[in-house]
Amino acid sequence: MNLALPALVPALPALGAAATLAVGRRSPGLARPLAIVPVAVSAVLALVVAIQLGTGQVLDAATRLTPTGGPEISLAIHLDGYSSLISVLVGLVATCVQVYSTAYLKDDPRYPSYAALVSLFTAAMFLVVYSGDLIVLLVGWEVMGICSYFLIGHHWETEDARSASLKAFLVTKLGDVPFLFGIFLLGADAGSFRIEDVLRAAGDGQLGHPTLIALLLLAGVAGKSAQFPLHTWLPDAMAGPTPVSALIHAATMVAAGIYLVARLLPVFLLSGAALVVLAVMAAVTMIGSALCALAQDDLKRVLAYSTVGQLGYMAGALASGDREASVFHLVSHGAFKALLFLAAGVVIHAAHTNSISAMSRIPGLRKRVPDAYWTMAIALIALIGLPPFSGFFSKEAVLTAAEHAANGEALTNGLGPASAVPQAAGWIVLISAGLTALLTAAYAARLFLVTFHSPAGAAVPAPAGATGASAVADHEPDAPYSPEPDEADPAVAEPPAMRWPLWVLAVPTMGFGIAGLRSDWLPALLDGGSLKPSAVTAVTGTGLAVVGVLLAYGAWRSATARITEGLPAPAEPGRVPEQAGAPAAEVIVADPGRALLGPLFGPARHGFGVDRLYSALFVRPVEAAARLVRFLDREVVETYVRGSGAGAELLGRVVRLAQTGNAQTYLSALLAGVVLLAVLVAV
Repeated sequence: MNLALPALVPALPALGAAATLAVGRRSPGLARPLAIVPVAVSAVLALVVAIQLGTGQVLDAATRLTPTGGPEISLAIHLDGYSSLISVLVGLVATCVQVYSTAYLKDDPRYPSYAALVSLFTAAMFLVVYSGDLIVLLVGWEVMGICSYFLIGHHWETEDARSASLKAFLVTKLGDVPFLFGIFLLGADAGSFRIEDVLRAAGDGQLGHPTLIALLLLAGVAGKSAQFPLHTWLPDAMAGPTPVSALIHAATMVAAGIYLVARLLPVFLLSGAALVVLAVMAAVTMIGSALCALAQDDLKRVLAYSTVGQLGYMAGALASGDREASVFHLVSHGAFKALLFLAAGVVIHAAHTNSISAMSRIPGLRKRVPDAYWTMAIALIALIGLPPFSGFFSKEAVLTAAEHAANGEALTNGLGPASAVPQAAGWIVLISAGLTALLTAAYAARLFLVTFHSPAGAAVPAPAGATGASAVADHEPDAPYSPEPDEADPAVAEPPAMRWPLWVLAVPTMGFGIAGLRSDWLPALLDGGSLKPSAVTAVTGTGLAVVGVLLAYGAWRSATARITEGLPAPAEPGRVPEQAGAPAAEVIVADPGRALLGPLFGPARHGFGVDRLYSALFVRPVEAAARLVRFLDREVVETYVRGSGAGAELLGRVVRLAQTGNAQTYLSALLAGVVLLAVLVAV
């Protein structure tokens, strides 16, 4: 293979970003082609590289960048089935996002800088995927972090965007510090930062601190992939533009942490304690995020918590020792989650609100956005994990991996012995993943039913000339809400650039799952293990998903029946129902989440108070310490500084009194001094 091809894959988007920044403002007409063409060409090249590499092949190439006095830093490329598969996903999603953004941000004056950052973001993820050296990988890792800061804060005029971007940056950096030390320790133990050499050292048992290394790396993964306890930045990041959310959640940033653990899984298999920690982290993340998703009113926050939970599935598969299942679900999830976010953008464009309770009161919303309606239905079915869509096969692969690990037969596919995976890790993942499957089906069904099928909006056709803004009330006042500045005209249909990417992404959402059924397809590209679901987990997982859908549907039917009959729906204590005009026009949304969660609804809506806990434990003490330092600096240190200056000034004034300019006075003082010295000497 010509090494120029894989080198061009990350280079082209980076060059496109530089060109867009250079000429975008002076020549706005060039910004869109400069944004789309390099990313699209990189996507094609990534596919060509994957085809040329083939299945079961590995390509390593490196050149030394600089001597360090220790392990060398190399500009290295490592290509295998995992990098090929994920690079194709990154290229596909990034191209769809760039095309979609040309319409979504059509009138945004800062579109050139936005498009440049998306291209740079894409280039950084390509660098992470193709890098064969941990230090070079770290460069791409950190570039994604700074790009996410600027993209989440794109609408910096709003307080939500500013605080969300800062929170995302700080929380991920909190994980990156131990992650950096983990890379240094790994390089020191292995004698090299080359991933190939690190894996060889792990296989030969040459790593002296595998548990410490794994735990330090997991801190960075928890931050970047939004796993408990560093997950809190991702829901707030919904203040950024919707296409950015699709890119972050589907193909870049949050996928980078999972990909890193998959690449370094032989290192993690050396530490059973680290695998148990990863399993617990995944279990808490899965269940907690699913409960939170069931209580959100903001459409994008529902999808954000959904991403957190699905990343928990991937982490759970890694804790079970099966990176094939994890990456299978990563790619499957990337397709349907990008589709969900882009479809959500179309719905938000039409409804002029992120609130699903407000959308439920818009007459004929599903007829207004048929493309988004049908593609969102496809993506939600994949998210629930019902056959034959891709989410079913990838979710069942995770459950099958956990089942084997729980039985002491972990599917490590030759990366390590099955006994390296503690059975406790398998049981933790299996039980939590089953419960999450039920909750995922419930919140996905709630999202679809409340948004598109509530009687307040479905029974009445949209009147001529009605707009989303005039048809809805505000979002629920007690719900976290991250709106974007809304500049779209809801009376104008969404342009093709916002519609056809939905159907492009719908294709892998529906069909990618079957690639895991035959051993000479997707398994041959990865480690060669089986990705077929076992009968037990397939029946159990599907059954739990169906139960979740039925529970949500039953609760929704009950709530809508109460509204139709004019009976009051259950409300939270102290909650004031919204008003639409006179009190007689009060509208209560048929939300099945309240009935399903009961007393957990309020805590789940606010993330179980994790942000408030962090504020009390970390933010307020740091702010208090900062105020103390400021006081000491201004009132103590500066007092001494000002005092020394004032003392010098006073001394100068005293000395100045003796400077009269009279020669006789000076001579008299001189003689007096001579006499005084003579007396002192004589005595």
